[in-house]
Amino acid sequence: MDNKIILQATQISIGYSDKKRNIIISSGIDLSLEKGKLIALIGANGIGKSTLLRTITGIQKTISGTVLLNGHNIREIDALTLAQNLSVVLTEKLPPSNLTVFELIALGRQPYTNWIGKLTADDIVKVNEAMELTQISHLAAKKHYEISDGQLQKVLVARALAQDTPLIILDEPTTHLDLLHKVSLFKLLKKLTAETDKCILFSTHDIDMAIQLSDEMIIMTPETVQQDQPCNFISKGSFNTLFKDENIIFDASKGKFVIS
Repeated sequence: MDNKIILQATQISIGYSDKKRNIIISSGIDLSLEKGKLIALIGANGIGKSTLLRTITGIQKTISGTVLLNGHNIREIDALTLAQNLSVVLTEKLPPSNLTVFELIALGRQPYTNWIGKLTADDIVKVNEAMELTQISHLAAKKHYEISDGQLQKVLVARALAQDTPLIILDEPTTHLDLLHKVSLFKLLKKLTAETDKCILFSTHDIDMAIQLSDEMIIMTPETVQQDQPCNFISKGSFNTLFKDENIIFDASKGKFVIS
């Protein structure tokens, strides 16, 4: 396995088990996630993006095929090792608590703290570094419910950074954000992959922005799941078939979707 590759999925089928049979959402999927790459996962609503993310992170079982994380089958990796190699930011609401921003980010250090969960000097350095990278140090003492949605999204990214894993996976991180905060978060993710050499994979509906800023994209359609660079997808005409609607067309010369 190439030492730049962190996660590799080979011929996986994704879906779920219903009583005695498997319901397959998509099959024959090959993916390769490399260090220092920002990768966007796109596809129509309900196509199975969240299921794909849950499957490659080991939250959900593959129906067939294998997922290797650093060359090891993800189903055979113990929870602690998994947490030191992969951080996941899902779209769920935070449970009620009085945690400050600093304390919330510090939860990312749990895979490294002892059973008491006491932060060492090194843990505190990692939390502070994560806040600096995401430019939220000024929010450290605020309660997490006192900040905006855009700020909270950066806090959750910072928590994943504090976890210090080579791979970060985010499910719809720009949902509920206005355009300014979307651009800010996209540029932050781009900067983080360049500066930390981590791989960041995120699902998004902001396709035009993803085309501009991602190193690679994964496109899910009812027929296939393909991974490539945005420029190659444009030249192959892959975006033309993304939406089954003659009113939305992809303008290859502009590199974005237009309303006809």
